[in-house]
Amino acid sequence: MPHHRDDLYERVREAVGRRADEVWATALALHADPECAFAEHRAAALLTGELERAGFAVRRGVAGMPTAFTAASGRGRPAVALLLEYDALPGLGHACGHNLIAAAGLGAALAAREVLPEDAGTVLAVGTPAEEGGGGKALEVEAGVFDGVDAALMFHPGVHDWTHAVLTAQEQYLVAFHGRAAHPTGDPTHGIDALAALVELFNVLSALGRRLPPASHVQGIVTAGGTATNIVPDLAEGRFGLRAATSAELDRLAGQLRTGAEGVAAATGTTVTVQRAGVRYEHFRDSAPLSGRFAAHLARSGTVLTPPLPGVLLGSSDIGNVSARVPAVHPFVAITDADGSDHTPEFAAAAASPRARSVLRSVTEALACTAVDVLLDAGLRRAAWEQHEG
Repeated sequence: MPHHRDDLYERVREAVGRRADEVWATALALHADPECAFAEHRAAALLTGELERAGFAVRRGVAGMPTAFTAASGRGRPAVALLLEYDALPGLGHACGHNLIAAAGLGAALAAREVLPEDAGTVLAVGTPAEEGGGGKALEVEAGVFDGVDAALMFHPGVHDWTHAVLTAQEQYLVAFHGRAAHPTGDPTHGIDALAALVELFNVLSALGRRLPPASHVQGIVTAGGTATNIVPDLAEGRFGLRAATSAELDRLAGQLRTGAEGVAAATGTTVTVQRAGVRYEHFRDSAPLSGRFAAHLARSGTVLTPPLPGVLLGSSDIGNVSARVPAVHPFVAITDADGSDHTPEFAAAAASPRARSVLRSVTEALACTAVDVLLDAGLRRAAWEQHEG
């Protein structure tokens, strides 16, 4: 890292230190008032209020979502985006620690803007609703929010200290078999059993599952299976969640689901529809030049990030869609011991703990320093884009 930037990093640390109480208070306020996907109205109001007071130009309701926003300071390229998540889990509150993600992104955007020269480009804070299943970032990517951005930065609280993690591609499908209703005793030959077809599809997928690659799987549930035992079901529906290591493998898996469903329909005399339900999450592509820089900044506070353990899959996130569009980082920093798990009441408590407060401060510094690097280091931007397009 260039020595002439050391004084800027020091100024970042001072700026983060001055705001540390305020940023922690924001994290606690979000934690105490959890709101779920697409309904994060108070969270969005709190965060945009802070950014507006600091002189950022705020746009609310971006990408057709009332609780999405962008807040820009500066102008033109280069541009760095800091991502703020703030949706909670139904019944569990901030059991994924999104209150910390929002606070860190806010604090980093404010600190970076304070120390950067006026002509250094754009610092963009992006409010990203509904990570837990709604795909706010995916909708923002489609709406062009990340066009003209050179890097997207965020962190995630977790149970490991990792530079990144394998986040798989995932999407959901609704499969509906249509048969013909009849009385199973009085008119058995007239009936075409849609539920039998759906059960057969589960059997096909079970056989398929034994030969899928390690990160691929299909998990299905029955959402409609008939109305009475004395009526042959003329409609049966299932919802299937598909995951795979890459977006290309996910496409292949979706093709196998469709082929299986159509084969079952042909064999059973039913008709079938296969429709995607909800937003597709792409797999995450880590920007090694950027995540390496973040890790180096974080190491100054004593937290050493390592590559993820092979074979450990943490799930999926719409940061994958952003990483397909621009170089992105999504490091994990532990707020509990490694035997814990997110999406639990214990993790929700950890997201408001003294350890979380300490992590928040060091992560905010590291994000802000990385944002400064993105805007001032053309070589870093070039390396990030070359890897992204390679």
